[in-house]
Amino acid sequence: MAALRVAYLGPPGTFSEEAALLCELTAPGALAPYPTIADAWEAALGGAADLALLPAENSLEGSVGATLDLLVHRGGLRIRREVALPVRHQLLAREGSALGAITRVVSHPQALAQCAGFLRARLPGAVVEAASSTAEAARVAAGRDGVAALASRAAAARYGLSVLAADVQDGDDNTTRFVVVGREEEPPTGRDRTSIAFTLDRDRPGGLHEVLGELAARAINLSKIESRPTRKALGHYVFFVDFEGHAADPGAAAALEGVRARAHALWQLGSYPRAT
Repeated sequence: MAALRVAYLGPPGTFSEEAALLCELTAPGALAPYPTIADAWEAALGGAADLALLPAENSLEGSVGATLDLLVHRGGLRIRREVALPVRHQLLAREGSALGAITRVVSHPQALAQCAGFLRARLPGAVVEAASSTAEAARVAAGRDGVAALASRAAAARYGLSVLAADVQDGDDNTTRFVVVGREEEPPTGRDRTSIAFTLDRDRPGGLHEVLGELAARAINLSKIESRPTRKALGHYVFFVDFEGHAADPGAAAALEGVRARAHALWQLGSYPRAT
């Protein structure tokens, strides 16, 4: 695939930027930062970018709801790639700052959650403040004494910050899965994953078992299942399922037809090469 313009959650220095470069879909000069996940989505949907790279799931904090909601409720784009990025958070502050002088910690809500144990243990009195991204948090910390950011070493270099504490995430295996979305479909590669979402008739007993049975009957291996509210009524859910294989594979295609017949609504979110 030739280099493409890829929208991502900016500004420069975010983990999203690192993941975008790992995709090898584009040159660094073709990356386009956007202030929110939704803005990056809209850039790809509207043609300002060819693709958008979005955080989808973290090994400590679970799925990123904003991305899942866009896949179903906004639509128009399919998952074309996934990237798994090890995430190492650094506590950053202005040159000469001391840990004991930090009164406020700023970062993206996911980063704050991934470092909650460290913050409780080492900065129990600090005020925690949400930012739109880890790089935006670093930019804020660069302009204010007594403020630290949870961000990457790349952000430290970009904004001239010092590392007060290194690798402060609450787990050595902290990894974020990103997805690349675009308008086109990916052809089968033989090492694919398919993502779907569906809703059920609320009053039908055993509906979820019946839908999943369509996959089990064809020996299709599920790698993830979870639910999110439909955003329409309490007690109504969208189920998200990932399974091994491509939607064009005969067994998967038959299973999807079975799912479609048993579900109230079905969204095929994309088939794409599994992350290595």
